Amino acid sequence: MTTEYTGAGDPRRSLELLWGVRERPRRGPRPKLTPGQIVGRAVEIADADGLEAVSIRRIADDLGVSPMSIYTYVPGKAELLDAMLDRALGEVVPPGGEVTGWRARVAHIARENWRIYHAHPWLLQVATARPPLGPNLLGKYEHELLTVEGLGLTDLEMDAAIALINGLAETTARTSVNRARAERRTGLTDREWWEATAPFLAEHVDASRYPVSSRVGTASSETYDAAVGPEHAFEFGLARILDGIETLITARRAGDSPAG
Repeated sequence: MTTEYTGAGDPRRSLELLWGVRERPRRGPRPKLTPGQIVGRAVEIADADGLEAVSIRRIADDLGVSPMSIYTYVPGKAELLDAMLDRALGEVVPPGGEVTGWRARVAHIARENWRIYHAHPWLLQVATARPPLGPNLLGKYEHELLTVEGLGLTDLEMDAAIALINGLAETTARTSVNRARAERRTGLTDREWWEATAPFLAEHVDASRYPVSSRVGTASSETYDAAVGPEHAFEFGLARILDGIETLITARRAGDSPAG
């Protein structure tokens, strides 16, 4: 799968699309579509058939218009990708008032990030070093920062804590999504794949040469029916990150750790 990059189009035109401020022609026939309909269809295509399936022609065919007419509403595919990402991130649900305590609220946003990657697996193909600064992305970032606001962390520590949480969700979700893809493409479950490889390993590999990895790998495979357990890795990592943040907060309040 190829990696796509946000921020690859014209920055101003992308922002105009994201914020819905493109000037509409005063004359001419009434528009048949809206940018939102086009972006929504693009997301549906990516969800069903992968990011590679998204094209201006495919969108036009699905919506019953000519490909050139799509450019009336969307500047190009690069700007469309920015809008697709922002649309998908709009589905992230911030923690409500019933979620109390900073640990529970941070855990909520972590699980929402995990969920959104499974709802839209194509997001894992999108590199966001230049993030599309649309309303949904900015809103998501705001809600995430609010979960660690007022805990005694510096602004840079707040940003880094959220980056850690999001990075964990992305990494473990990628493993989870790839496991599901491998099963669909090969027709073998993880258990069936391991059962197919086990006889060769038993015959040709001396487990005593790898005592720790053999022991740990066996325990893992018996527990998960696979080499890895992404759900467990996500929950384990989340708990450790929360523990680390709590340790920093405690030390900061006790005056044992300098800010920075």
